Order: sequence, then C-alpha cells, then structure tokens
Amino acid sequence: MKKYVAHVICFALTGLLVGCSQEGATTSAPEQANSTSTVNGSKFLLTAQPDAAVDVIKVREAASDGDEVVIVGRIGGSENPWIDGRAAFSIVDGSIKACSDIPGDNCPKPWDYCCETAQLPTSTALVKVVDKRGDIVTVDARELLGVTELSTVIVKGKAQRDEAGNLTVLASGVYVKKK
Repeated sequence: MKKYVAHVICFALTGLLVGCSQEGATTSAPEQANSTSTVNGSKFLLTAQPDAAVDVIKVREAASDGDEVVIVGRIGGSENPWIDGRAAFSIVDGSIKACSDIPGDNCPKPWDYCCETAQLPTSTALVKVVDKRGDIVTVDARELLGVTELSTVIVKGKAQRDEAGNLTVLASGVYVKKK
C-alpha cells in the first residue's frame, strides 16, 4: 500500500499535495513527443461502446496480470492525470465523486478528486495506449484520443500488475463516452 501511495504521488507530481488549495492555477499545455504526429488516433478509438465494462475498483480486485479487461472510469485522480507526450493517463472509479459533482464545491481542478484522497489509492488505474508490439504510443493522449479531464472512457486491454498490486491497463482500444 505504501508503494502505491508513493506511485500516486510521483505520478501526480504534486497533485495530491496541492489539491484544491491552489485556486486560479492553470494547466500547462501538453508537451508533444513529436510535433508532427503521424499516429492516427482513430485506430485506437472504438466506434461502439463495449459491452460488460467493469468499474475500476472491481477490476483492481479481480484482474490478474495478463487478463483481458474492459474497464470504465473517468480521467483524473490527480492535478495532472496525464503523462505528457505519451498516450497514458489515470482513471478513477465512477463511484468516486469529482469535486465538480459536489454541490457548492468550486475547486478549480475538480478532476484531482482532492475531496476523496482517502479512497483514491484503491479506486484508480493507469491506462497506457499501446501499439501492436506493446509499445506505448508516443503522442499525448489528449491529442490522440480527443479526451480531457473527467472524460468517461471504456478501455479494452490487458491488465498489468506491479509488485505492489497497482493496476495498469495496456489499452488496445478506447471508447470515449459522449456527455
């Protein structure tokens, strides 16, 4: 568990430490791995919503390393849920409330879930969009998939577990739910 918390803190850089207390802060523009992207995002976008999508918490509890999974969640979990220049991001279980889901909460970055930090370690997963060889796509996920913070996505891929039990999904396809 301690390793997971350290992983979340490193992944978020300072997201959990800053949280809602940094009003008026701006999100930096994504850094592109290569400014002339030649990767066609449509080959990673699913045109139909997959059946039998399972929430993040349930997949974390049940999936073993290498299992095929279909997982649903919202992009977020930290101040910066992206890995800049890569098609990777964190998702949060739909049962967890973003700050924007709480009436009267005016958090400038509701996707950081700063009001739910106690539940985040067991409610998040990292998604990495990978090519046919299993290599992470080197185009920012926002550009590749047209997603933003708090987008709801359904991801098809393989579960990958580390020694601490953290869940990464090596995505072969992503469906972006319409709002």
